[in-house]
Amino acid sequence: MSFVSRIKSSPALKQLALRLMIPANEHRPRLWVRWFVNPFVHKKGKHAIIRSRTRMDVFPYNQFNLGTKSVIEDFATINNGVGNVIIGDQTIVGMGNVIIGPVTIGNEVMLAQNIVISALNHGFEDVTISPRRQKETVKPILIGDDVWVGANVVITAGVTLGKHCIIGAGSVVTKDVPEFSVAVGNPAKVIKQYNPVSGVWEKVSSPVT
Repeated sequence: MSFVSRIKSSPALKQLALRLMIPANEHRPRLWVRWFVNPFVHKKGKHAIIRSRTRMDVFPYNQFNLGTKSVIEDFATINNGVGNVIIGDQTIVGMGNVIIGPVTIGNEVMLAQNIVISALNHGFEDVTISPRRQKETVKPILIGDDVWVGANVVITAGVTLGKHCIIGAGSVVTKDVPEFSVAVGNPAKVIKQYNPVSGVWEKVSSPVT
């Protein structure tokens, strides 16, 4: 068993490791982790850019990969505390985006401004305890290649966006969106799909939920 696996399998060692890495009442790594550990653990592709005013709440016990020529713009927040964050090549993460893993984003994806992509939820069923103290649940989010997501979109836990799909600004995506589709609304519904036979983006007569 590896050293990291041993820590993860022991609640006491895991608690100690978290205390060493994370200041009390915070959700970001300590400075020594950001400076002396993360650069040697996480992968950043050639010519990839992370702007100086990005909040990188990334920890060494989960993956963070940023592909070649990809950009994370200012005021974005990236958090891999409960799951890996993998971003492909030539992808743009726009200003003010929030990405909470586990999230996998493909190549040549465009994420506009103020998008929330969160694979994390809290339990709420026990009414005697605040949801803040109830068990966390995670469902991975997968965003395929060539996807374009408009501004102010929310993508909820467990959603898959297929290749070359388009999500209209302000939409709330709660279910999978198939490849080569356009989805809009709250909750988002598919209103157009590409027809490979006619070579035309065709309207869907009854929006697909």
